[in-house]
Amino acid sequence: MSALRAISGERLHAELAGLPAARALPGWIRGLAQGERRSLDRLISTLRAYHQAAVAPYWPHIQARIEADRVARGRALLDGGADGLLASLPPTMRWRAPVLEVDYPVDRDLWLRGRGVLLLPSFFCRGTPVTFRNPDLTPVLVYPVEHARCGPMSRPEQRPAVASGSGPGSRSGSAQRLGKLVGQTRSAVLLEVGGGCTTSELARRVGVSLASASQHASVLREAGLVHTLRQGSAVLHTLTPLGAALLRGGAPGERVFGVPAALPPVATSGRGPSGRG
Repeated sequence: MSALRAISGERLHAELAGLPAARALPGWIRGLAQGERRSLDRLISTLRAYHQAAVAPYWPHIQARIEADRVARGRALLDGGADGLLASLPPTMRWRAPVLEVDYPVDRDLWLRGRGVLLLPSFFCRGTPVTFRNPDLTPVLVYPVEHARCGPMSRPEQRPAVASGSGPGSRSGSAQRLGKLVGQTRSAVLLEVGGGCTTSELARRVGVSLASASQHASVLREAGLVHTLRQGSAVLHTLTPLGAALLRGGAPGERVFGVPAALPPVATSGRGPSGRG
């Protein structure tokens, strides 16, 4: 909302002027284009109400998928550098250095010319990635996160309550109590998933067979405690906010695993485009 309020009147006018002229625009949109503060306040108020009704109740579910994608891209960057990161993107994007080809709604080229590009995973972007229409803005490529292998979203009143814990020893104490509830092995699996691991890594960390680790992860995923993202022939498991809260013994909204660091801008040669539809 703050970013929207900070947009200059000139940019609002330019953006809205690009809308199709096939049908007349509502009066409040014309007011936006003319820089009327009342129209902007109305838009922000409507967006805030929509967020509270349609987004906020499902935020832990949305956050789990975004975090899983960020962990996957972070691992790809650490393992293979910028090339590995770009090659790990969903099938709608193909890295053929120095060009990132994208299944785009329209045919266009986006030339970086020495600039970086911000990769932004989105829960609400479906189908193909999108970028800013204005080529002079900072290059941002918004791409859809994976929605497969995920359970249905639940509203807050449908989620199990989690006991609160506090103090330096709360995590270890909660893990011990969790072990009594679900078994020591499954509790260890949940603990070792941490900020993300493959099934092979999970089996090695817990000291169980690959089949056993896969079965435990499947049970935890069905319970909404673990999210699984497929990466080629491997799968990457990460904690959902509910799983992290259960492990810690805190509220579902708390973070108990580190937030992945923001990925640095990926610079490509100025000799070629970063996106080609």
